[in-house]
This record gives sequence, structure tokens and C-alpha cells, in this order.
Amino acid sequence: MKHLFLLFLYCQVFALCAHCQKKSVTRDYRGSVEREDGRLVVFDFTLVDSAGKKFAFIKNADEKIRIDEVSVKGDSLLMQMPVFESQFKAVFDADGTINGQWIKGTATAAGFQNYRFMALPGKPRFESGAPPHSNISGRWAVTLVRPDSSNRPAVAEFNQKGSQLTGTMITPNSDYRFLEGVVRGDSMFLSTFDGAHSYLFSAKINNDSTLSGGHYYAGFRGDEPFSAVKNSKAFIPEDLSAVYLKSGFEKLDFKFPDLDGKSVSIHDQRFANKVVLVQLMGSWCPNCMDETAFLSKYYKANRKRGIEVVSLAYENSTDFARSQKSLRKFQQRFMVDYPMLITGVSVNDTLRTEKTLPQLTRIKAFPTSVLIDKKGKVRYISAGFVGPGTGEHYREYIREFEHRVDGLLKE
Repeated sequence: MKHLFLLFLYCQVFALCAHCQKKSVTRDYRGSVEREDGRLVVFDFTLVDSAGKKFAFIKNADEKIRIDEVSVKGDSLLMQMPVFESQFKAVFDADGTINGQWIKGTATAAGFQNYRFMALPGKPRFESGAPPHSNISGRWAVTLVRPDSSNRPAVAEFNQKGSQLTGTMITPNSDYRFLEGVVRGDSMFLSTFDGAHSYLFSAKINNDSTLSGGHYYAGFRGDEPFSAVKNSKAFIPEDLSAVYLKSGFEKLDFKFPDLDGKSVSIHDQRFANKVVLVQLMGSWCPNCMDETAFLSKYYKANRKRGIEVVSLAYENSTDFARSQKSLRKFQQRFMVDYPMLITGVSVNDTLRTEKTLPQLTRIKAFPTSVLIDKKGKVRYISAGFVGPGTGEHYREYIREFEHRVDGLLKE
């Protein structure tokens, strides 16, 4: 009987019968990855079979991440995330659930981290509950508390419609991209999952202008308490993640291999008399993903004007082959036409700046962008990137970036 039920289920979900293969069949799930403390970071995803072609979508508010590498063999499921070192290995159970592991690449000695993964068909991201007591839409000044008890500031943007809640949070060196969740009575819950980020936020809503008892749960064991006050003028001080040229330096000096192993230097002819954007990034970094998506399109549209872009990658590993594989996937996903170089220095190396760009003070954030004028002099350094999930913050960042580049091109 169990085998007959499984056969029926696979036919419904993946269209394994001739009739099903003539049309697109989808099934929605609530996925979850389990942290060390047992808390679940939940997210929505959809499995699709379209005329025998299997793929999936992970959904976070306005974001849909398409997964093309989906394989089903018997009762086994394998989904390879499109950008990061990240994959799901699971099996279909007789009751329709999916159980297995989320395997994520890391910079640890082990190289990878395993989370328990489970998916329930037809379940919402967060269950509904008591009607909201307040509407928390707007901008908020947030104070997060690090593990060492020091404070760090953030700005949250929330949009509440009934009990449904979306938004983002912006810190001095990044944003937490597309958050989606719910308001139940006097409590709020938000989550996001993109193959690298796995974040869960919860807090008590005291009223429509204060939050308390908040927790920001990040990854396998991260937990930072937070509180927040509504403030339409809240902002992030730029100097908290700032990077500068050291005294006595005007230019960068570097030479690293590209994805084909060919050495590329900032002194190469392709960069001469050009405005150059040097992107410090990593293929493990969701904010780098957002910046690369923007830069790839910008470069295609503006390279004839005299601008060049080059990426310097700080990967999870010093192993060239592993870094090459991850960056190649990154390059292909965003159709990057400019050089992507492998520094060979791990992102968690405390001497990463000294080993790669000793002309700079400590690199605190990924991505960080260094804008160089036609004479090869560093003119602007921008730490972090606020992506499309931040709405107007993102549009303002792009306006300022384009204004700076336009000014340098006119010189």
C-alpha cells in the first residue's frame, strides 16, 4: 500500500505519467532548516514539473530564486542552489513530507555544515494567529546586541498589510535582503532563506512605535537580541564599516589569477586610462550576489564609455579548484563579462587585507567597492551594498554610484 501511495504522490508532484507530462504541475511547500538550538528557519518553495522538466522556486517576499538543478530518482530529491555552495539532499516520505539535509559550504576546517531539512506540502510560511494589535509599517531605528554585549545599529523597513509582514534590515555593511512573515497579536515574525542566508527575526510589539524582546537568529547558532523604535529619519553611520587608503598611497597594486588561471594585474593595458571599479567579494555572499547582478548589467551597458570592472574574490577556501568551481557558477549565473580574480586568501583570514591589498586599512565588509580614476588613483571606497530588497535605499545607492562614475568619466 505504501508503494502505491508513493507512486500516486510522485505522479501528482512531478508528473510521471503521460497525462501529467502534457502540462505544468506544481506543488507548494513550507520548507525549514533546523538550527543547533532546534529553532526552524522557515521559507516557501515550489516544486514544478513542466513537460518533464523539473525545477523549483524559493520565495521571499518579492524575490523568486529559480533552481534549475532539480533531480528526482525513486524517492530521492536533490536540489542544487544556483549561486552558492549549497544543496538539499532529501527523500519523500509516504505522508507527503520531505526530509533530509541542507548542506552549506563554509570557511570552517570541515568545509561544509549540515542542517536538518524538512518540507510540508501546502503549509503557509507562518501559521496565522490572533489579529494584529498594531501596524508596524515604516522605518525603524534598531539596536542589535553582539555576543560580546556591544551594540550595533541597524535600520529596518517594514510593510504590514493586515497580518502579512514584509521588509528588510540594513546594517553598516549589508542588508538582510527580502524578509517575509506575519504579525500575530503583539508579536512579529520574519524569515528569509536564499541558499546562504538563513535568518529568523522575532519580537514583541509594544505598540506601533516600539519593539522589544527581539531576537535575530542567523545561521546555525547566531543569536543577537534587539530592540527598535520607529523613526522616519533613522540612518546608518557610514564610518562604522569604512575602508580607507593608508597614508602615503594613492593607487592599488595587485595581480591575481582569473578563473582560467591567467594572471591579471591592475596595471594591465585593459585598465589604462579607464575608470575602474574594483569589487571585493566572495561567491558565498548574498549581498555580493545582488551587487554582481547590478554590476554585470551596468558594465554591459557602459563599458564603451570607458569603464572597467574587476572582482577580487575572497572565498571560503584557499583551494583554487574549489574557489574556481564556486566562482564559475557565480559568473555564469549573472553572465559576468569582466575579470573575476581568485585572491587565494580565505575570507576568514585575519590578515586578508595585508596579504592582498596592503594599501588599504582593514576590509570590514563584503562587498566593498573601490572606484579608481583614469590616472589610476583611488577616488572612492564604498563598504557594503544595499540591494533591491531595500527599496528606496537601493535606488539612492544606484543614483549615487552612477553620479560618481559619470563625474570620473568626464574628467
